[in-house]
Amino acid sequence: MSRPAARISPELVLFSGLLIALITTGPRVSMGLFQLPLTADTGWGRDVFGLAIALQNLLWGLGQPFAGAVADRYGAVRVMIVGSALYALGLALMAWAPNQGTFHLSAGILIGLGLSGCSFNMVLGAFGRLLPESWRPMAFGAGTAAGSFGQFLYPPIATLLIGEVGWHQTLVIFAGVTLLVMPLALYLASPKNEAAPTGPQQTIGEALGEAFRHPSYVLLVAGFFTCGFQIAFITAHLPAYLRDIGMPAWVGGWSLALIGLANAVGCLLAGYLSGRMPKRWILAFIYAGRAAATAAFILLPPSPASALVFSAITGFLWLSTVPPTSGLVMVMFGTRYMAMLYGFAFLSHQIGGFLGVWLGGVLFESSGSYDVIWWLSIALGIASAAIAFPIKERAVARPMAQPAA
Repeated sequence: MSRPAARISPELVLFSGLLIALITTGPRVSMGLFQLPLTADTGWGRDVFGLAIALQNLLWGLGQPFAGAVADRYGAVRVMIVGSALYALGLALMAWAPNQGTFHLSAGILIGLGLSGCSFNMVLGAFGRLLPESWRPMAFGAGTAAGSFGQFLYPPIATLLIGEVGWHQTLVIFAGVTLLVMPLALYLASPKNEAAPTGPQQTIGEALGEAFRHPSYVLLVAGFFTCGFQIAFITAHLPAYLRDIGMPAWVGGWSLALIGLANAVGCLLAGYLSGRMPKRWILAFIYAGRAAATAAFILLPPSPASALVFSAITGFLWLSTVPPTSGLVMVMFGTRYMAMLYGFAFLSHQIGGFLGVWLGGVLFESSGSYDVIWWLSIALGIASAAIAFPIKERAVARPMAQPAA
């Protein structure tokens, strides 16, 4: 495959990666806005919608380690092109799914697998390989923040388009925009004559064995489960929850948008702080802060103001877990298999996301309320804050290569 240049400038790598993160985040975080018009048109319950989005989260997570391993070995370009094609196809097919099976295939499986190949996680892996070391902490924060700006930009546009042209056509428009990832991905190509990594060489199996025998990596992966549970539930069900408690439709769209805007600030700050203070402290603060904000939101009297304040606080803590988490993976194991090892952490995140979205729909249909999920989210936040503190922020010990006799 042709590449624009043997060595692409760091500025162009960063700019292209930020645009990809924005474009691929937008449709995904807007899914909750399609729930009510879709269920009204089709007659399907929220559990049907919840299962599709849960599958999307799960397949995104299951595909991520494999996509990361391929990108680590062969470069990110081919992976991102295939991923964006699957993502766009899933959005277009979701718009006209004639039955529940096709809906689950499109909104769940195709979009989930597409995201595993072209989302901001792949962008972060490319940043780790292509950018100078001094750029990486802020680049990880900026890459996540760009996705957050997509969350700020897309939901109000989706709300407007759904009202003007309908939810079917809105999904088709989003599919077309997603195809822009293909040309942008060319600027995340690894140089043709990239130097081989120094130090002891590992196979993929050896790298995985080393990681999962490392207690701090296991704690990091376990804590990331909560992040996925919380944000996937809110993304898929918050707009419907707000309508259930009497809020106008605009509150749901602007709540998601405000989460995205505040998240951009939170991610940039987390990226900045990740290079200046213990990353485990940042993670503990984020998880504890989410638990406190959620408890206040569900206990205080509901109003548009309380919803927007909750969204702003939650957004500030939203994906700000990503810079310290990806940074810890790189500190522990280096950059050689970063995309794959971060991919396994992200798999835990997406298993949490699957359960958050799916249980949200199932429990609502059985009880008519989201109360149990809200309190479960609080409990998980407290647990993840506690397990962040024992994480050790240092490179894994590796035996030195012995010289030949």
